[in-house]
Amino acid sequence: MGSGSGPIRILVADDQADVRSAFRMILDVQPDMVVVAEAADGAAALAEARRLKPDVVLADIRMPKLDGLEVTRQLSGECKVIVVTTFDLDEYVHTALRHGAAGFLLKRSGPVLLIEAVRAAMAGDALISPQVTVRLLRHMAAQEPERQADPGPVAASLTAGPVEELTTREKEIAELVADGATNAEIGAGLFISPGTVKNHLANIQRKLGARNRVGIAAWVWEQAAGIR
Repeated sequence: MGSGSGPIRILVADDQADVRSAFRMILDVQPDMVVVAEAADGAAALAEARRLKPDVVLADIRMPKLDGLEVTRQLSGECKVIVVTTFDLDEYVHTALRHGAAGFLLKRSGPVLLIEAVRAAMAGDALISPQVTVRLLRHMAAQEPERQADPGPVAASLTAGPVEELTTREKEIAELVADGATNAEIGAGLFISPGTVKNHLANIQRKLGARNRVGIAAWVWEQAAGIR
């Protein structure tokens, strides 16, 4: 649900009308979401966000007048901004997260991940497209000494606290998270309900001291790399 008792209120900002229309169709059919406005450029997105105060803004990166990264920076602290883009560039990912983005999705990630990213943002989480996450975590593993000195926005998803042993099922779920699986996909693959998956994820985050799914995935990759 949104910040009040109603549905999650979403603003879609993209310079392509067909993309805005597709996102609206995907989101408006969700029982807990409603698209309250669209914007075709960054300046309009910023103005509409400040006028309507949506819960979540979906912002493309390359837009006229003001790009999505600047929109993210200016709206930081005012609402959740999820960057949704075609361009899979590390520079964009790092800048978006540094500016406080509540998610970074590639447009090819599909509707299920888009919906889950909105819900994750409202829960205080940050969902990143699996393709991006895998690359970031590999880079983190390769740069471990620098990461210990300056964790940065992605690595900070893991705290320095002690790790409590995960159960076999929790390890199974953590590995699926690291592979980029959504809650629905994990549930279907393990024959458990999405609610049970959420409960397991909450336990995993508590045990690892991880803030979100990125932190869980980072732990899995660190284990695979023999860092811990």
